[in-house]
Amino acid sequence: MFVLTIDQRDSRRGADLVPAALDDLTELGGDDWAARPERTAGDEMQMATTDAALALRVLLTSTRSGAWSVGVGVGAVEAPLPRSVRAGRGAAFIAARDAVDRAKTTALRCAVSGGAAAQDGEALVHLLVDVRDRRSDEGWEVFDLLAEGLTQREAAERLGISAGAVSLRAKAAALRLEEAAVPALVHVLERADSSAEDERA
Repeated sequence: MFVLTIDQRDSRRGADLVPAALDDLTELGGDDWAARPERTAGDEMQMATTDAALALRVLLTSTRSGAWSVGVGVGAVEAPLPRSVRAGRGAAFIAARDAVDRAKTTALRCAVSGGAAAQDGEALVHLLVDVRDRRSDEGWEVFDLLAEGLTQREAAERLGISAGAVSLRAKAAALRLEEAAVPALVHVLERADSSAEDERA
């Protein structure tokens, strides 16, 4: 299981971003949430899923804005999982608390906890988040259009630039690197989850 604890950064000096974020994350996960996103305390949210791809997608989405610290806990939870994530218990919840506390102290704003395999996941997540943090606004424009399903030629038409310019932006933004890294990272997180279950057994 993956438990994510997400805390708003510098919340005392800004607006409450939690309500809009809860709506976005609930929609992002759809029916793949084991426990839907909820506000747990103050400016903090928590949620749970068995889907490593969803856990990574939430982490990447949340770290993009710089407004959130994201902790991912990997491990077992007490079954059955309660309807409200706030009542959840188990190793993954403890790991998520450790992870978000560490995330608050790092420039990359994220951490993964839950055993040795989770440490491997965290190292690779940090590399990908660092690449994304260096991406320009122009690079993100191309990223978002390609994420909609457009081709590079269609993205060029939408942006009013040449296909060659889009290709250069994509290269500078390391979009191919991310495209290759994401499925590999999902596999690493899945192994971390399986490892945590084996350790419990």
